[in-house]
Amino acid sequence: MLSDAKIRTLRPKEKAYKVYDDRGLYMVVNPNGSRWWRFKYKYDGKERGISLGVYPDVTLAYAREQLQEARQLLARGIDPSAQRRTIK
Repeated sequence: MLSDAKIRTLRPKEKAYKVYDDRGLYMVVNPNGSRWWRFKYKYDGKERGISLGVYPDVTLAYAREQLQEARQLLARGIDPSAQRRTIK
């Protein structure tokens, strides 16, 4: 699992790379140094993903809260991505 200390040590590389936390939550570290939280999941037999925001604006604790909310939607049979589009 990731920690804030570990996240701060992540450095950009020539290509974007992923660092996994837990249960589908991961961070994408881009060549320009930006760090995006993403959640990968399966819905209706298809792999999908949603962006949870940019670190440090979205902290590790908040990303995990968002992960919990998305997993609760999945448990009720609701696609988190579709739910977001409906809200917007």
